[in-house]
Amino acid sequence: MTIRTPLAPCLECGLVSAIPAISGEQNACCPRCGHTLFRQVIDSHQKVLAIGTTCLVLLTISLVFPFMTISVQGLSHHIVLLNALSVFHYFDNNALAVLLVLTVILLPACYVLALMVLFVLAAKKQEGDYPGDSWWVKQLLRFVFRIEHWLLVDIFLVGVLVSIVKIAAMTDVVMGESFWAFMLFTLMLVKISRATDRHWLYHHLFRPMPTGKVKAGDTHLSQNHTACRLCHCINIPDENGDMPDACQRCHSALQPYNPEKSLTISAALAITALVLYAPANLYAMMYTISFGSTESSTIMDGVILLWQLGSYPIALVILTASVIVPLTKMLILFHLLMTAKTTHHPDDSLAKLKLYRFIELIGRWSMIDVFVVALLAALVQFNNLMSISPGPAVAYFALVVIFTLIATMIYDPRALWTQEAISPAITTKPATQDLPNG
Repeated sequence: MTIRTPLAPCLECGLVSAIPAISGEQNACCPRCGHTLFRQVIDSHQKVLAIGTTCLVLLTISLVFPFMTISVQGLSHHIVLLNALSVFHYFDNNALAVLLVLTVILLPACYVLALMVLFVLAAKKQEGDYPGDSWWVKQLLRFVFRIEHWLLVDIFLVGVLVSIVKIAAMTDVVMGESFWAFMLFTLMLVKISRATDRHWLYHHLFRPMPTGKVKAGDTHLSQNHTACRLCHCINIPDENGDMPDACQRCHSALQPYNPEKSLTISAALAITALVLYAPANLYAMMYTISFGSTESSTIMDGVILLWQLGSYPIALVILTASVIVPLTKMLILFHLLMTAKTTHHPDDSLAKLKLYRFIELIGRWSMIDVFVVALLAALVQFNNLMSISPGPAVAYFALVVIFTLIATMIYDPRALWTQEAISPAITTKPATQDLPNG
């Protein structure tokens, strides 16, 4: 099926492009910065429903059966998935426990279920009927695509693998049925995201939106439209010349181009993350009790221990995710904040945009160490013989990740593009060659 969309705004460089006819598994990419404007997926609604059903079944299995069993000197202890995620509750850190349960179980389940509902409504659309006119459909759409970035299932799975390597030399670890179901659930969750054709969904849920005098080659500097950052709809002024406060299609709050505001808020969040980064590295990440004696360890202590045990790849993973990535992300973000308004040449803008895409891609992975501590604290509980409890650094580290993620989301990359530009024809490429930059 071929769908024709006249215009599409790029949220990364601000350029409005004319979309040609797209057929097959292809992506439409911005001709100025290469950002993916949309991906077309053949039979998207059928794939979403099939994969979504599989996801929900696998998640149910992963919650019911034992997740992992650990044995030390004849003593055994097994946990279910919910134990591992809610373990911080037993150490009086309810906020962190809620965060883990939300990002690994509740939000992914709601995401899959809500996405399936939207595609069912879109597939059953009748001629002249637009399900998106309903208030609750707009709410559901906004919920689905706002939480997508906060699904940390894949990161938790990597954290589980790191935890196994950490304790494998001291204990016997047996993976339960739940672990294998959760691994498949993680793969299916990634797959359903790739199977989602947002353009097809918008086309079947919502009525066509007018684009007024907006034309290909306009940018965010033209001041004749505001692009919705959620559904990418081009919003134009009303008959009085006033720009609407909410998107005409999904009713999300519009964010007119205001680099001073976005850069200021992003800088404040980045500075907060930098301040929290100090106690996250100086305080103990976890406490280990062995035969009655207590030993504390920071992030770097854990890296050094893994290196001494010969687990070089895992030590490098923890070092990269917990030390190098957060620090690198903050340094790059500060660089982008300080140099955003000094960009003039398109090549310079594109180079900085690639840095922005890099920190947007890697930011979530810093949560690995938080998941590792949670799993170890849930698994290793043998009273004075051996037990592990989380340290104060866990909460600080989680806050560092959250603040840097929000700072990156609020940062408006269009601030890097300070010149108008007339675009060449938009480019398309096979979806299999797409990079996850948008």
